[in-house]
Amino acid sequence: MEGARIGRLELRRADLRFPFPTAFSDRVSGTRIVGLGRRAKYLLIDLDSGETVIAHLGMSGSFRVEHEAENELSGAFHHARSKDEKHDHVVFHIEGAQGAVRVIYNDPRRFGFMDLLPRVDLDNYPAFRQLGPEPVGNALDAAGLAARFAGRSQPLKAALLDQSNIAGLGNIYVCEALWRAGLSPVRAAGTTVTPTGKPKKELVRLVEAIRAVIADAIAVGGSSLRDHIRTDGTLGYFQHTFRVYDREGHACANPECDGTVARIVQAGRSTFYCSRCQE
Repeated sequence: MEGARIGRLELRRADLRFPFPTAFSDRVSGTRIVGLGRRAKYLLIDLDSGETVIAHLGMSGSFRVEHEAENELSGAFHHARSKDEKHDHVVFHIEGAQGAVRVIYNDPRRFGFMDLLPRVDLDNYPAFRQLGPEPVGNALDAAGLAARFAGRSQPLKAALLDQSNIAGLGNIYVCEALWRAGLSPVRAAGTTVTPTGKPKKELVRLVEAIRAVIADAIAVGGSSLRDHIRTDGTLGYFQHTFRVYDREGHACANPECDGTVARIVQAGRSTFYCSRCQE
């Protein structure tokens, strides 16, 4: 899509979860895509008009690419993706290096949505105002987390899942990062900060573990649980390297530990950890 021109934006209904922006089709049709990005779970499509399309997939949304001359879903998908045309709600008619293609947004439940606003106003977008730094960006550091965790009695696991502290960390990667850092999910977040508000060595270690676990997951295409797939239709393989997640009753993967992985429930979510080496 990058560098391609949107010949026409076709809207097949008046809304998704929310109504489409005013004059959405007219404002997008005829523009060129200058970049694609992401903020948390929001997809960002930057246009040469200075506006950005914000798209969220909700629970069941997906994009597929079809060449105008065919009607086949790109990629050998291991998990079926919806091709029922009655759920095709938005179609980007693209003209680019690959010729004429359709980028189709399909959403059976219609929990997804799209919005459009000037790029310069993105930081003030309601969904972005309270988001913390991205876990793969330079903005995430121990000093920044120390400022957020200082004095907090909230369990460390819950603090890491709080999107206002870090945007984009989910249950799997929090469990894995805490294990790598040797930190208990039930200890208070504030215990990783000194009385003067500085990060303790444990918090520095945790930030390094977060970066490492995300990098390792990206390298193997993510974690395929239920219907997650890569853009070429294949599965991610990080689930084959889990050290604690979904390994209740297994021996701890730390060669210097003789503990066993346990499972507890925190705020309705399963937490997997080793009580012997995570303190």
